[in-house]
Amino acid sequence: MSAFFIIAGRTLIFYVLILVIFRIMGKREIGELSVLDLVVFIMMGEMAVTAIEQHKDPMWHSIVPMLLLLAIQLVMAITSLKIRKVRALIDGEPSFIIKNGKIDEKVMKKTRYNFDDLLMQLRIKDISNISDVEFAILETSGDLSVIKKDKKTKTASYTIPLILMGEIQLEGLNEIQKDKKWLLKELEQRGHHDIKKISFCSFQDGKFFIDYDDL
Repeated sequence: MSAFFIIAGRTLIFYVLILVIFRIMGKREIGELSVLDLVVFIMMGEMAVTAIEQHKDPMWHSIVPMLLLLAIQLVMAITSLKIRKVRALIDGEPSFIIKNGKIDEKVMKKTRYNFDDLLMQLRIKDISNISDVEFAILETSGDLSVIKKDKKTKTASYTIPLILMGEIQLEGLNEIQKDKKWLLKELEQRGHHDIKKISFCSFQDGKFFIDYDDL
């Protein structure tokens, strides 16, 4: 009977512990979890199960590794916020399955994304005609973001990041066929002299959106 109470007590303790850890790690839906998130969650679950089943072993044998994983996850999360290359390494990059109304088969092959997946995701978003799509972006979460063509102009656009956390994004400049000199000149004319203070700057339909880091 004592073993029953020990197992029940450990189950409650680890339930609360995992709940607290997940709250500290931040609110994210299952579909938004990165590969690293899933690995950490699975490892923590396995540790908790092992600690409950092997109730004769000290609990700290499982608690310490779980807290270590939490610390690693927090460090990686903070680092990825500051360094885009780290974020791309952990989460990957969005992929354009459809760009300017044209399907990119090379990207589909690279991401192992087939036409059945594409058509299914479009149906989920109530799009019955693929010719209505200007951009279809496979996000790092596996979800498909769709931008439809304008019914009048038969075209569409999307937000292109030019500055993230004070760092100029050369990929974005290449996308709009501009260079760093052009960007700095445009920002200067708008009264933005220190790009290091800009947390986000994007360009869409000839207009800039600029947001400063309040920290």
